[in-house]
Amino acid sequence: MTARLEPDYFRDLYRRADDPWSFETSEYEREKYRHTLAALGARRFDRALEVGCSIGVFTAMLAPWCEELVGVDVSERALEQARERLAGASGVSLEMRDVAAEMPQGSFDLIVCSEVLYYFGRDLLLEMLGGLEAALRPGGSLLAVHWRPRTETYPLQGDEVHDLLASSLRGLEHAVSEMQERYRIDRFDRPA
Repeated sequence: MTARLEPDYFRDLYRRADDPWSFETSEYEREKYRHTLAALGARRFDRALEVGCSIGVFTAMLAPWCEELVGVDVSERALEQARERLAGASGVSLEMRDVAAEMPQGSFDLIVCSEVLYYFGRDLLLEMLGGLEAALRPGGSLLAVHWRPRTETYPLQGDEVHDLLASSLRGLEHAVSEMQERYRIDRFDRPA
């Protein structure tokens, strides 16, 4: 089994196209973003982490919900676009970082993993989940969103990722679950 899609895979994608998944223009993405934000409820977050922030389209939507938002991605080219998009947004920082190798410092009230966890093989993902769970503050939420149709490109399928989350996050409660034809959303909360 493939351990992961390497960071160079994503760097190459962004060298070939500014928006390889059409985040800015896709109706699928707009609908998914609306449902993702709705899954947060009416809460605000002191400190949030968005893993795989890409060009910052969802980051810009999430920022008003957060006092501080850390967005990370492995592509500097994607981050350049995100920085332009979020110029002037208060409390947002963007970092080139591979969370499989190094988590950002500190703890978070919210961790968002949208269409990113299936880029890792099962063993590496389970290891990463331990780090994500450890970084989550009491009362915090881990929100995962993934594409459901079958793909041959990624080490895992979207439903496999969510099933692993449900069976592996021992210290978190499964608070929200939404399954659409093309995507799945699950929110896991750490008791306060």
